Amino acid sequence: MNGSEFVPLSLVPMLTGIFVAVACALPGNFLVLRRQALIGDAISHVVLPGIVVAFLLTGVVSTWPMLLGAAGAALIAVLAIEGVRRLGKIESGAAMGVVFTAMFAGGVLLLEQSDTSNVHLDVEHALYGNLESLIWLDATGWASLLDPEALATLPVELPRMAMTFLFVALFTALFWRPLKISTFDEGFARTIGMKTGPLGLGLVIVAAIAAVAAFDAVGSIIVIAMFICPPAAARMMTNRLEYQIAWSVLFATLAAVLGYVLAGYGPLWIGMRDSVSAAGMIATVSGVILGFSALMGPHRQRGAAAPAA
Repeated sequence: MNGSEFVPLSLVPMLTGIFVAVACALPGNFLVLRRQALIGDAISHVVLPGIVVAFLLTGVVSTWPMLLGAAGAALIAVLAIEGVRRLGKIESGAAMGVVFTAMFAGGVLLLEQSDTSNVHLDVEHALYGNLESLIWLDATGWASLLDPEALATLPVELPRMAMTFLFVALFTALFWRPLKISTFDEGFARTIGMKTGPLGLGLVIVAAIAAVAAFDAVGSIIVIAMFICPPAAARMMTNRLEYQIAWSVLFATLAAVLGYVLAGYGPLWIGMRDSVSAAGMIATVSGVILGFSALMGPHRQRGAAAPAA
């Protein structure tokens, strides 16, 4: 594929997939180390009913209504989890599973019963996103990257995810030291005056922002996979947090690129006629990477020591 084909057809979805994967993997590292990996899965389930309700109330698919809807759904979820945990006297993990599954199912039902024929918001897009449809129609080749008129017609998902990635990376860099200390020794962090509660909440909010921004473009499947698989695979490669972050970024990027290519060309290579879902293939590749890391990673042993701060 030459530049005149690659740039308009594949460059934007591939870059969008990379930004989504890395933006989710960065906070995912801390969630995995804090044994809160389920929160990433939970966020991906919670945002769906919030986004659908925001669309039903406003009639448009816009960033701020989506964020506000997701935030409202998250608040309801927290209250519901606490209610289920106390009334049912069950542990928090089970309460989270019940609430988030129910809310996701409710979001799917709302999508099926609402009129979303004129927007990219339906059950299929909620699960798989619309990564393949992010075509840059006015691009003619690599020269379009320097053409202001062509750049003005870029699909909005790419700049949105680029800004989200920069925001997540900036948050990670600014709060690197407190995040690292509180992740490995929360008690010590409190004794030196760190407000671990607001910091943990901020980490969850950042993860939620990444999930909401990515939802329309890639759906819930990639978001769930990227929060967990690259960080978990990176954890098996090193015992140093800095290196784990680097490994997770590499694995997330590799999954996005290989997944997109294999989704489009993999079936053709084995004699099949149709391509498969890019989101599904990216998630599958991230799972394969995790499997290889579990088998061959230097720190794959069950009793491996915790990463060094």
